[in-house]
Amino acid sequence: MGFIVGSLRQNSFLERWAHNLEALFPSEYEIEYLDFSNLPLYSEDYDGKEPQVYLDFREAIKRQDAIVFITPEYNRSIPGGFKNAIDVASRPYGENVWDGKPVLVVTHSISDISGALANHALRQVLTFINMPVLQQPEVYLSNSQKLLDDDGKITNDETKNFYSLL
Repeated sequence: MGFIVGSLRQNSFLERWAHNLEALFPSEYEIEYLDFSNLPLYSEDYDGKEPQVYLDFREAIKRQDAIVFITPEYNRSIPGGFKNAIDVASRPYGENVWDGKPVLVVTHSISDISGALANHALRQVLTFINMPVLQQPEVYLSNSQKLLDDDGKITNDETKNFYSLL
């Protein structure tokens, strides 16, 4: 199962939440974090002569049975680098390696709207690239940076109990 954390920041809140989420999966699941930080911006000029990093990223996606997208909300949408990763793996036209892979969407915002707009903006893209989105549970993390300790562990018992239900 591929985990893609949409934040490029070192030790981001979402990276910490991803590790908490990872711990909820059965031990026989193999979790692979897929890094997109080194991908050049997608351009059709690369079609047919893709940089090796594009090919490597696409191969990593192909290995996955399912994907978990964990992303912050930037300006009421998803971060540009994260969207670029989606574009790189869905192009050139007809070579979409995301095709048919089920996906869980987790979004976060430091505001009270909890990444809801990023979640829905992302779902529009996922519909077009034919990724069936898990409809329930919907995971919106609001002000969640306050719920993690310095080691990235959930501090609040009520949140721990809710999170374990996912």
